[in-house]
Amino acid sequence: MPRSIWSGAISFGLVNVPVKLYSAVSRKSVRFHQLHDADHVRIQQKRVCPADGEEVPYDNIVKGYEISPDRYVVIEPEELEALDPKKTRAIEIQEFVDLDEIDPIYFDHPYYLAPDTGASKAYRLLLSAMKETNKVAIARVVIRQKENLVAIRATGDVMAMATMVFHDEVISPSTIDEIPEEGDADVSQREVDMAQQLIESLSTDFEPEKYHDEYRERVLELIEAKAAGQEITVQAPEEPAAVPDLMAALEQSLAAAKSTGGDGKAAGTRKRSSASSSGNGGAKKKSAPRSRSKASSKK
Repeated sequence: MPRSIWSGAISFGLVNVPVKLYSAVSRKSVRFHQLHDADHVRIQQKRVCPADGEEVPYDNIVKGYEISPDRYVVIEPEELEALDPKKTRAIEIQEFVDLDEIDPIYFDHPYYLAPDTGASKAYRLLLSAMKETNKVAIARVVIRQKENLVAIRATGDVMAMATMVFHDEVISPSTIDEIPEEGDADVSQREVDMAQQLIESLSTDFEPEKYHDEYRERVLELIEAKAAGQEITVQAPEEPAAVPDLMAALEQSLAAAKSTGGDGKAAGTRKRSSASSSGNGGAKKKSAPRSRSKASSKK
C-alpha cells in the first residue's frame, strides 16, 4: 500500500478540505552502477578541488552562483532560508479553468489527493462540484521548501493533482531552427486527405495497458541472460531508410491499415466491438508479465 508523502488542506474559499498526497506514478527505469572494468568494484565519487587536488570535506563546500566565467557570488544557507516560501499546509486554489485550455506541456508530475481523517464529506463535495462543472483548479502549494503551481482535477472517485512548470520555463517552438516556415514545405490537398484517412483507419479508444516499456524489458532480458552465463551477440544497428515518396508511402500505409482492420478500422477497434456485442463489455484479460525479480529488484 502506498504511503502518503505530504498532508495539508485544499483551501477553497472559506472551505478547507484536509487531504493526503500520494505519488500517482512509480518509475520503472533500470539503473546501473559505475564499476572499475578490471575488478568490477563500484567507483567512489569524491569532491576534489582542482586547484590543489585535495578532497574537500562536505562541511567546507558552499553554494555559489556563476555571474561570469570563473566569477561566483557565494550564498549562505541562512540567506536562502530567509527567502523560502511561507511554510504552509494549504493548497490555495487561485482559479478554475477548462482542462482543454491547458497545454499538456505545462504538466510535470502527477499525484493523487485523498481525504484525510474526517474530511470525506467536504472532499466528496468538491470532487462532485468539479465533475459537474468539468473544471480544473489552478492552485499553489509549498512542498519540500519549494512553491509549486499545480492543477487539480476530478478523475473517477479521486482528485488528481499535477505539478506544473511556469510559463517562462517553457521553451518557445519558434526558437527551433529546423521547423519549416509557411510556404517552405507545401502539401497538396490530396496528400492531406490521404493522411486524414490513414489517421481515421488507425483511430481507436485509448487503452494505456496496451503500452509498455519494451526497451526496459529487453534490457532486463539481457541482464538475466548475462547473469545466466549466456553469450551475447551484438548486432549492428540498421541503416536509416531512405526518405520515400510521400504519396506512395501514404497509399501503402493506408492499404496496410485497411487490410489489418478489414472495414477500415484498426484491428483493435474491430476486436473490441465484437467483444462488446457478445455481452462482456470488451474486457480482455491479459497475461501477467514474466517475473524478473533478480534484475528488477536492484534499482
